[in-house]
Amino acid sequence: MKENDALKILKNAILLEKRGQAFYRKVAEQTDSPAVKDFFNMMAEEEENHIRILSEQFINYKEKGMFKPGNYIDRISQDTASEILHRELQEKIAAAGFESAAIGAAIAMEERAVNLYSRQAETGEDREEKKLYSWLADWEKTHLNILLEMDRELTGKIWNDNRFWPF
Repeated sequence: MKENDALKILKNAILLEKRGQAFYRKVAEQTDSPAVKDFFNMMAEEEENHIRILSEQFINYKEKGMFKPGNYIDRISQDTASEILHRELQEKIAAAGFESAAIGAAIAMEERAVNLYSRQAETGEDREEKKLYSWLADWEKTHLNILLEMDRELTGKIWNDNRFWPF
């Protein structure tokens, strides 16, 4: 990969993460529910960690022309996802409310991140680059799966509440 390509992708990744972090912080600020606030603050903190790691890689690549070896922490487990989806959180998010709309927007952001990181994990030439983007893709897939599960639950709730089920 050419130096300019690697730096451009790192810049785009940092921007993507910063947008996600700002979005999650804003949603956390605007909700009245402590459970929803905690969830979106957790998402913002994880994006902040990604920004830090990507920024370190950007500086290293700019100075040395290579990706820095990294020991990346495993992505959150499905057990953590189950904890996040506890009943209190689901009850506090109105299916047609602000938080539900935020989940829809977050799904789109996470899908973009998964696509970018997965593509770079496959096409990258540097072993450390592949490792970095593979780790980020896995992490963002976990975020995406959590959000998709929340969206499914909320959709089911609104269908039940409005008797949209055909049976």
